Amino acid sequence: MNYRFKNARKISPLYTSGPVAVTPDGQKIVTCVGEEILLTDVTSGTEICRFLGDTQTVSSLCITPSTSHLLVFTSSLSLRIFELPKSSTPSSYSISPIRVIARAHDAPIHVCECDPTSTYLASGSADGVVKVWDILRGFVTHVFKGHGGVVSALKFNYPQDSTSLGQRDSMQLVTASVDTRIRIFELSQNKSGGLKPVAILEGHVSVPRGLDVSSDGRWLVSGGRDSVVLVWDLSPLFNAKTIESSKKGKTKAIAPKLVKTLPILERVEALGLLNMDEESTSSEAGVNRLKFFTGGESGLIKIWEVEEGTTLFSLGNEQTRISDDSEEQRQIIHGIYLPQTSTIVSVHADQNILFHSLSTRQLSRQLIGFNDEIVDITFLSPALASSSQGPRDTHLALATNSSLIRVYSSKTLDARLLEGHTDIVLALDQGSEGRVLASGSKDRSARIWAPKHYTDDESDWGYHCVAICEGHGESVGAVAVSRKCPEDGNGIPSPAFMFTGSQDRTIKMWDLSEVDFYAKTNGSAPSRCKSFTTLKAHDKDINSLDVAPNDRLLVSGSQDRTAKIYSISYKSSQNSVSGAITLLGVCKGHKRGVWTVRFGKEERVLATGSGDKTVKLWNIDDFSCVKTFEGHTNSVLRVDFLNAGMQMVSSASDGLVKLWNVREEECMSTLDNHEDKVWALAISADEKTIISGAADSVVTFWEDCTEEQEQEKENHREEMVLKEQDYHNYLSLNDYRKAIQLALAMQQPGRLLSLFRDVGSREPSPLTISGDPAVDEVLRTLLGSDLTRLLRYVREWNANAKTSEVAQRVLFAIFKLRTAEDIMKTFTDEAAELALVNGEFNANLQSGNALKELIDSIVPYTERHLTRMDKLLQESYTVDYILGEMDDGMFDEDGDLSMR
Repeated sequence: MNYRFKNARKISPLYTSGPVAVTPDGQKIVTCVGEEILLTDVTSGTEICRFLGDTQTVSSLCITPSTSHLLVFTSSLSLRIFELPKSSTPSSYSISPIRVIARAHDAPIHVCECDPTSTYLASGSADGVVKVWDILRGFVTHVFKGHGGVVSALKFNYPQDSTSLGQRDSMQLVTASVDTRIRIFELSQNKSGGLKPVAILEGHVSVPRGLDVSSDGRWLVSGGRDSVVLVWDLSPLFNAKTIESSKKGKTKAIAPKLVKTLPILERVEALGLLNMDEESTSSEAGVNRLKFFTGGESGLIKIWEVEEGTTLFSLGNEQTRISDDSEEQRQIIHGIYLPQTSTIVSVHADQNILFHSLSTRQLSRQLIGFNDEIVDITFLSPALASSSQGPRDTHLALATNSSLIRVYSSKTLDARLLEGHTDIVLALDQGSEGRVLASGSKDRSARIWAPKHYTDDESDWGYHCVAICEGHGESVGAVAVSRKCPEDGNGIPSPAFMFTGSQDRTIKMWDLSEVDFYAKTNGSAPSRCKSFTTLKAHDKDINSLDVAPNDRLLVSGSQDRTAKIYSISYKSSQNSVSGAITLLGVCKGHKRGVWTVRFGKEERVLATGSGDKTVKLWNIDDFSCVKTFEGHTNSVLRVDFLNAGMQMVSSASDGLVKLWNVREEECMSTLDNHEDKVWALAISADEKTIISGAADSVVTFWEDCTEEQEQEKENHREEMVLKEQDYHNYLSLNDYRKAIQLALAMQQPGRLLSLFRDVGSREPSPLTISGDPAVDEVLRTLLGSDLTRLLRYVREWNANAKTSEVAQRVLFAIFKLRTAEDIMKTFTDEAAELALVNGEFNANLQSGNALKELIDSIVPYTERHLTRMDKLLQESYTVDYILGEMDDGMFDEDGDLSMR
């Protein structure tokens, strides 16, 4: 049986740049990919829906605390209000806004914030104007001016626990701008375009980027790019009595007090207060109980206490290698605190979104926003590291246009980044049934990675580097790990050797016998592997390597258009370990460079894919080409075997994945879900899943659907047999209504043609148009798509002279029995039904086009048939005349034949 596959799901870009919002329960996240807005389920990592944008970049967005609405500002200066779907069921339709305000501001809007009651929205623009909107009714309630430039932060102050401030029902808005000042506005004042702030706080010397107010409304914390956090006491602003100025005749409030200044030692881009009882160990009241988090250029979330002004702990990992580029990429550009789940979400400049748990102080989840160009991929099984039994292929590793390796959980899409290489990773391979990961990079080194299992915390999973292989003079573009794995001292199978191929045209064999793959701690430095041998293998770059399932053969593919096969010699004893490779033969025949090589899992065959658009199958014994597979329209980049070697799967630069029947040398199916070169391809151990990764940053999971398709075919066959039996039963009972409807449902125009032909050949019943009163009744009462389908069948019959008589009879009956408005309505109903299914709203246009197309195709053939019938009628007169003349000349008056 040949396997068949379908597109089950995919990993597509989640976040490229711009603002991010998370629902208060932490279950859904809103991100931007280019100009599109996505809603994603955080737990499963699946995309729920997309929101209809205006083809402009999103500048700011937020979700109401009640999770009812999404508010979006774009670079077109418009405000778009969406209703958030309550269901997490994925939808393919884009959600339209319930309200659009075309020009919300006169300058770009960089920040927006919702109040705790989900009633008001505050937005700040680049011209220093802050507007407060009524969300449901869509109008401006307040306009605040006077900021000295771009508004950089907003925060509503609406105390939930106002006992300390005297039961105050008013709401304030705290704003910050690039003039380094913080302003507090009272929203209970009358609506006016010239409202003045009740207080202006001066203390920062650079742009404040974070603002937050305590739940009781007393304490305000502000953090800025001047690397300090200021703590303000707002109680004097509301508790003290106002005094009247005798000179100006105005009231003046006592200003808030600056309580503490905390040096953060890095630019603050995100800040938020934690709940009083969150991680609290102090029993003192007041400002000393405050705890807050900061995020900035270091890429770490730091938890601070105000009492000592020190860091309690940090969330995240320090990078071991810091360069100017990596420092800029890892910095935090946005932080979100979720009190319900005790989680802090950090958004980084490198397009990664991290969920940090305050209770466990660990990374609970990581979402990778953008993978760039995917160049290699492989399955991993980290759960097998601690026992010989366990789930297979639970994770997958991606090599992208980055020095970091992405490792995903294949179920939840939770991801981790493996840091170690200093340049782009080019190649990946797995060993020890997926326990071990090997990588080759442009930094001229290869690394061995093993799973972390020194902790029982399931959320703290990941891989760490256990060995480094250095020695090549150029980029390492191919790696291959030994397939058979002897057990180490702990009784766990581990690979014994590994091969690397490089742009320096050499192959190195590395000794892995001394590597401790499953160390109990992660603090030890990776070991340095020794090279058994180095062989000058090709005349150009080496693109691919593969080791045979029995570990006895190695194959290499190169840009020199050849694939070479080597014998592997590996000996291990208690005192020494040795290894070597010997050239056995060369496979020549490709007209372009060889991009991929792969040994068969069951038979002694070799598959190669080349830039000449072909896949070749080679006999390992005599190195001859056995078969050539043609079908791709561009370079073949990856190839692999499945189904006991009876099938092959290949991917190419044409963006397609093809499934081949090896025996018949034919393409069985083409899997299309990519828009760019498919560099990466991997098959699961049970051969039920194929994953492909491409330069379009999309990873596609192709699931085995062989049994499903076979079952669908069987069910369809059984259903058709039953319907055919019913059809014959209806004909025998002269139940033409059900017979015609069933033939239309089965989409069998041949049966309908036979039925109408049989009816027309009988003696017509009086006062009928089609020849039978039951058929007349059916044609008069057919609805919607049934009538339009019948008319399309009539169009096909009318194009053939042999069946045109039946077509004209049916057409004549339809137009005699139904009005033109009735026929037009059936097309409108069909278009409306299709629009409802497809989520479109141009049903009237579709119906008009369909009816016009039908008429335009029927009229010419009808005119041709009429011309043909007129010609036949004229010719019949000629025949009658000739026969009459022949009768007069051939017979005499007595009827005897005349003699000449």
